[in-house]
Amino acid sequence: MFYHVCFKFLITDTITPNISLALYRYLCHTIVGTEEHVNTIRLMNTVRDNFSSSKLLTCITSGSYGEGLEMRGSDLDIMYVDTSIKVNADKQPDFDPSITYLSMDTDDVKPGFTQLRLEYSRSQYNLECCEEHNGKNYFSSALFKGSILFLGEKGETIHGPCITDNKGFFDFALSLHCKTWISSAVNWINRSSSSWPSHNVKQSIIKHGVLFVPIGVHGSPKEGLEWRVSFSVAEKLLIYTFTHTQLMCYALLKIILKDVIANYSECKDLLCSYFLKTIIFWISEELPSSVWTPGNLIPCFMRCFSRLVYCVEHSVCLHYFIPDNNMFENKIEGRARDELLDKLNTLHSYGWRCILFSDQISNFDVAMWNFPIEPFTLYVNDVQKVVQSSMLYIANGFLATNFDLDIFNTGLLHNIWFHYFSLKQLNAYYISHRCSKLAQRLPVDSAIINNKYQYKQYKSCLSTLLTNIYHDAVSGWLMIASFFYKTKQYRKALHIIRYSLSKCTLDKLFFGMNLSEINYQSLKLLSFNKTSIAYLLKILFVDHILFNIDSTLTPEELLMEGWKGKYVIPSTAYAYFLTVLCHYHLNNLRQCQDSIQDLKLVIADRYLMSDVKCTSEVYTLLGIALQLVDDKKSARQAFLQSLEISPDESLNSAARRLL
Repeated sequence: MFYHVCFKFLITDTITPNISLALYRYLCHTIVGTEEHVNTIRLMNTVRDNFSSSKLLTCITSGSYGEGLEMRGSDLDIMYVDTSIKVNADKQPDFDPSITYLSMDTDDVKPGFTQLRLEYSRSQYNLECCEEHNGKNYFSSALFKGSILFLGEKGETIHGPCITDNKGFFDFALSLHCKTWISSAVNWINRSSSSWPSHNVKQSIIKHGVLFVPIGVHGSPKEGLEWRVSFSVAEKLLIYTFTHTQLMCYALLKIILKDVIANYSECKDLLCSYFLKTIIFWISEELPSSVWTPGNLIPCFMRCFSRLVYCVEHSVCLHYFIPDNNMFENKIEGRARDELLDKLNTLHSYGWRCILFSDQISNFDVAMWNFPIEPFTLYVNDVQKVVQSSMLYIANGFLATNFDLDIFNTGLLHNIWFHYFSLKQLNAYYISHRCSKLAQRLPVDSAIINNKYQYKQYKSCLSTLLTNIYHDAVSGWLMIASFFYKTKQYRKALHIIRYSLSKCTLDKLFFGMNLSEINYQSLKLLSFNKTSIAYLLKILFVDHILFNIDSTLTPEELLMEGWKGKYVIPSTAYAYFLTVLCHYHLNNLRQCQDSIQDLKLVIADRYLMSDVKCTSEVYTLLGIALQLVDDKKSARQAFLQSLEISPDESLNSAARRLL
């Protein structure tokens, strides 16, 4: 395999700057996206984190996606900072009796780790997470992490300092915060005499302090009492200063790790992305920023890769902020190190062409990418990445699980004062998402005429739903139609449904799709105005309908006794299903039958539907609609079809409907 790839590209390997530019363009087009795309993802993460935070928890999207990269095989990393607990590094802050105070104790602990000694707490929950050691009470990382797992959902598992959900979609970690910069990392402030990172960036990093995540040194006798010092916020700020070429180098190293090195079982778990990130940080200090240009992508990448080989050869990878911590100690050594070094040296012998062993880059042709890419092509490609982004889909769904009204109101206030129109649109996008979740918590009652309180609730719910139409073109309106259906205003609901369906045209975008020629033509008009992603989603995207557990807007026909699942339904199918329900209650039997046929056609054509498990819900809807018109045999077939797509009976209500 090595010989084949090497021979294939030896002919075109002539002028490195030309190859670097071609590779840079290829990565922009196929894997990483443009600099504008990366900045958009980062901005969306920031705004979403603000809306996901509360008085007790601060949300931080971390990992590669938090840095603006969505790589194949990645999951979503979410970090929560518990603001009810504060860690003091040096001086005692102003005392607040509602806060639990801890202090660092680094005696006999490996650099980069600490024990957290209890100073004060009135929280019984926090006190139960403490263990006595040598006459002092320490906050146990093991007990803390275990208590989180106990409070979580069934099937969640511990993965390092994180809790992984039962489907493996995301990792989340609950961390603690110290506002001041810790003494073990103080030398970093004045260590670098280069222009990177700048003085202002350093000051911003210092101002943010550090975090502590619940994991100790593996094999340490005090492992369960130790916490790892986390610089995740600092590292995120550093990566935000990267040129796009630096980010490309990071992406290439991750691809080599995940697609090539990890294929060797003896090397699979030796290296991690954090080591690669650390190496790039060190090299970024050494090289002037002017070096990190598209024309130097390959030399920069090879310098990073050579440093990785050197680190493995000498079993040394110093932590960027705490160099006393050799992260390869007791990990990259012995026979495992020799095996890894042999594979790295073999790859390194092929120079830049080692990246071609990844199937993501194996079809790279220098000649094809030697010419600049048209701005429209890049714009469309960035849009494609957004609509196919599983990370964005999961993150936006995850937004629904937390809600703080004060944070929400602050977001509304900020949106009024935003001067940048694109930021204003993005804030409106997430406010709209939030309003959909908020409206589903408000009481809805059909008896609204003679009761003043119920009428007030009615107006409140409706006004909230009217703010729910800015995150996509259709689903917000269908939520309003659901509201009218729940309040038995069936003709109003039908009017809104017709308006919603008029928006379900062929040029619309939906999650998981591949862009068609119609989409290209539609986007071509928008690209000249450099339409922001948030506005593009509002006018062209067709999102799913999501009914949360115990939602007050879920139609009665979907509810079942003892069923506590969510419903995620493609909007086009839900529109016709709700049309069936309205006509059924209006005794319009002919229109009811016609709407069932329309629902069947939408399902058969998979109209504006992605190929994901939630499509099983459309057959459940069809089965319910057929039951209403007393076609039990066809209804049963629809439920069986639903179960064939999604056989997990704990997630699919169709199983219960067959009983």
